[in-house]
Amino acid sequence: MTTIQLPADGGGTATYTLHEPGVWTKPAAPFESRVAFAAAHVVADPLGDNTPGAPAVVDWDSTLAFRHHLWSYGLGVAEAMDTAQRGMGLDWPATHELIRRSAAEAASVGGRIAAGAGTDHLTGATSLDDVVSAYEMQLAAVQDAGAQAIIMASRQLAALATGPDDYRAVYDRVLPQAGSPVILHWLGPMFDPALSGYWGTDDVDVAIEHVLRLIRDHADQIDGVKVSLLDDAYEKTVRAHLPSGVRLYTGDDFNYPELIRGDGAHHSDALLGIFAAIAPAASAALQALDAKDDDAYDAAFTPTLALARHVFSAPTYYYKAGIAFLSWLSGFQPGFTMVGGLQSARSLPHLVEAFRLADSARLLPDPELAASRMTMLLKTYGVL
Repeated sequence: MTTIQLPADGGGTATYTLHEPGVWTKPAAPFESRVAFAAAHVVADPLGDNTPGAPAVVDWDSTLAFRHHLWSYGLGVAEAMDTAQRGMGLDWPATHELIRRSAAEAASVGGRIAAGAGTDHLTGATSLDDVVSAYEMQLAAVQDAGAQAIIMASRQLAALATGPDDYRAVYDRVLPQAGSPVILHWLGPMFDPALSGYWGTDDVDVAIEHVLRLIRDHADQIDGVKVSLLDDAYEKTVRAHLPSGVRLYTGDDFNYPELIRGDGAHHSDALLGIFAAIAPAASAALQALDAKDDDAYDAAFTPTLALARHVFSAPTYYYKAGIAFLSWLSGFQPGFTMVGGLQSARSLPHLVEAFRLADSARLLPDPELAASRMTMLLKTYGVL
């Protein structure tokens, strides 16, 4: 058994014994019951100048290897999303290269990939035309790379729009230009405060009406909508009123087991940041769903929920630090570094609890490596 000294309640340290890692089976065929994407993070080059405000320097080998890890468990990759630090350190040149490289890797193994098309390269926007042009440029880049497009929520549009009609005017112009059905992206302000009042109102019930009207009018151009509001009631309302054939991709990292299972009438597919950290368990749950084995579904997913809720706790937009930390503990990257220096965004106690919860869910593939790296971090912080 592997043991480690961890901070104890009341001060000092106490011996913690790690669990044996879970035995996770990779799927032999694509999932049948649900479509599932993991929103993947990027690995920063530890020798790059990844200080706040500096151009992103990416460790491409580790970043792409992590995507192969996700594909090996049957998950699609949602590329260049907020999990990859869009708007939090990852600039458009690095994002564009990420999309090109990941799409090529996906094609080499038959992996599914969708990628974010946004407006984050746009500076000094003064009109809705500017926003439309920015969307058009990134949409073309995603499609040229061979990835499905995810039309990301736009900070620039949120800053310029004076009401619902402005959102509608932009999306009405952008959606018909997609060569194949896209995924709409509704990211709540807990993930990005700059998106507060998206769709032209702070009233979520009214915003839902606007989104549903947009989807109905463009149903042939929309594969699905990703809803990331961390409120299962809102998500259930949206999915119950979607046109036939349009998916609800849950982005709810607090309630995903229930939402993916469904209520008998409706269910959610998945596009989740936490799936990057729990890929083996998520794969096992989806395999169980295909096999109609409810007990195995619960056994795989239930232990991950406390970890997900911890990683995505407020301030939620710093959850990326937890994803990168767990990747490091699991041996998928050489160091705990992030673009923009965001490895400092979570406290040591937060990281220690993430370690405990990941171990309890049996998600640490090499307990000795995880314990060694956690010990190094504790020594760096002066705890040991």
